Order: sequence, then C-alpha cells, then structure tokens
Amino acid sequence: MNIDAGQIEILVNNIVKKIIPEKFESVAVGVSNRHIHLSKQDLEFLFGNGYSLNKLKDLKQPEQFAAKETLTLVGPKGAINNVRILGPARSQTQVEISRTDAFALGLNVPVRISGNVKNTPGCVLIGPKNSLVISEGVIIAANHLHLSEEEAKKLNLKNGQKIVVRSVAKERKIFFSDVVVRCGKEHSEEFHIDTDEANCALLNSGDKVEIVF
Repeated sequence: MNIDAGQIEILVNNIVKKIIPEKFESVAVGVSNRHIHLSKQDLEFLFGNGYSLNKLKDLKQPEQFAAKETLTLVGPKGAINNVRILGPARSQTQVEISRTDAFALGLNVPVRISGNVKNTPGCVLIGPKNSLVISEGVIIAANHLHLSEEEAKKLNLKNGQKIVVRSVAKERKIFFSDVVVRCGKEHSEEFHIDTDEANCALLNSGDKVEIVF
C-alpha cells in the first residue's frame, strides 16, 4: 500500500498529539554565570582565618546568595578575573564555568551535576591572602530544574527524574533533553542553564520555558 506525504504528515501529527500534551507547564529560567563554591577551609585559606562572606544579593534558591567577594581563576592557557563566590560555604570547593570559559582557561571540563567532581580538572584560585591549587572540582554544570517539594508534587515530578524542556518564545526553538529534576526543601522553581546555553537559545533570566515530558 502506497502512502503519500500528506497521509504521513497526518499520521505523525496524530501520534505526536497522543504522546505530547496540548498544554505545557511553564517554569522560569535562571541563567547561571561562572561562579565558585568554597569550603569553609578553603575560604579561610584564601581570605584569612575566621573570614565570612559578605552578601551582595540573595539568589532565588533558599538561603543561597551571591557574595561581594571574587577570585581569579587560572588555567594552563589563561586566567579569568572577578569570578563571583556564592554562599554559604559548602562541604567541598567547586568551580562552575561554561565551555567558552573552559577554552579560555585551557581546560578540558566535563558536564556534571553539581557535587559530582570526581575525575574533573582542577585550577588555581587566587585570593587576597593566598593562592590555592585545587586538584579537581571544575565542572560545566548540567542544566537542571530546581523545584520545592510542593512544586514538584504539583508538576508530578520526582527528584533525579530526567525531563525535556523547550523554549518557544524566542526566535530559536530549542529543546533541552536530559534535564535533571532537583527537588527538596532547599530548592525553588528555576531552570538553570549556563551562559553558553542561554546565548544559544536567546534566553534571559526570568524568561519562561515549557516542560514537554
């Protein structure tokens, strides 16, 4: 039996309608610039004993803030100045950059979920008191969706689940696959992407994207 192009298009559209809902839930975008999370030990080594970060502004994620303090990152091929530290201090030091930043530093950096720094490259952190060489901890953060427990329940999503998100409001229609859901008391609705991803999709913080499935 021969099927023409028109029949194929109708068939495909019918299948898509059954798989993908007509109404999509939307979530807000948060564009994440390069930044640093420091352990308390490394913070004090770089800034001095007993040093505490000074808050510049609150972030959307509960109890998270951008600090006034910055560091210089140094890699085999270059350096990036004035990289913002985010607080509060964490259990381990982690540097989150874009792939463009990785090229500038001369590092081969993998895409990882925050906290997964095993077998990642290190770099040099230059602070006002000391310079610190970290042997690992530099990552390109995998895009992910933060949700509170209530928001996750409303969207019928679970922590660790992978979803597909699409941007349709801009000139470039971009699909983000394997977006990891991160939900809990310490999270609040925000779809985190880095500056490279935001530039590609023509997205800004506060824009809305849709959860496809």
